[in-house]
Amino acid sequence: MHSLAIETHGLTRKYGAFVAVDQLNLAVPQGSVYAFLGPNGAGKTTTIRMLLGLIRPQAGEVHLSGRALQAPGRVALEHVGALVEMPSLYGHLTGRENLEVTRRLLGASRAQINRVLDIVRLKDAADKRVNQYSLGMKQRLGLALTLLNEPDLLILDEPTNGLDPAGIHEVRDLIRGFPAEYGITVFLSSHLLSEVEQLADTIGIIHQGKLMFQGALADLHDQRERFLEVGVADMPAARDLLATAGYTVLPTSNGRLHVAAEPEQVADLNTLLVRRGLAVHHLALQQRSLEDIFLTLTGDNA
Repeated sequence: MHSLAIETHGLTRKYGAFVAVDQLNLAVPQGSVYAFLGPNGAGKTTTIRMLLGLIRPQAGEVHLSGRALQAPGRVALEHVGALVEMPSLYGHLTGRENLEVTRRLLGASRAQINRVLDIVRLKDAADKRVNQYSLGMKQRLGLALTLLNEPDLLILDEPTNGLDPAGIHEVRDLIRGFPAEYGITVFLSSHLLSEVEQLADTIGIIHQGKLMFQGALADLHDQRERFLEVGVADMPAARDLLATAGYTVLPTSNGRLHVAAEPEQVADLNTLLVRRGLAVHHLALQQRSLEDIFLTLTGDNA
């Protein structure tokens, strides 16, 4: 088995003078949940459409499980499932009947219908009309459709978008188990960092078509610099004193000083302020959130 489920080199897509995706080099490990994260309009959906061969790049290559997407017969897509935006379902048909329509188109075995209903936990509702389903159930049925061809790679575009909290939990729980339980690599796009933290082990962050970060979620956590939050009555005097003493004072908007410092420096910093007659009323060691890192990488740190 190839070590990368998705690999792109220099993937580029332009619309006139606008560069939607710019020299994108993705490396999605087999057996991972890879979150493709970025603000709306960053190039996520355009990238997904190129990965699926729905639109052509002006430059670059796509390999899925080691197979070139451009290979004859589109063999690279034989074991790929995809859900882009909301699933297209027939509301007047039952869940099982919707699956049967797609099964015939794919030439999959009849046994696959019960199998995928079990996977997405819809067997009890299989014979209800889809127009009686909740949004979360419809999304799970959409996932079932993508599983009929027994994919080893799922590509999902904003899979929890528009769902209520219960639906989000249902879909998230399913996706999280796909690699370990069924050997399926998941590549999903999202603009919600809070969602990604609960799902993914590998992350790519895109902004204005460029890949700003790619790596394990743990590597992103390692970028969370610690700082000391200091509250004093005379802020300008404290800022000048700490800067003169060699401390890096970071900009802040909450009425306190943020000072780059390690835990072992806290006592010395406090002593310095108190000896100069600056009464300290707040002192706490903090750490940048993942959201702060995301906003910095995407250029929106206001």
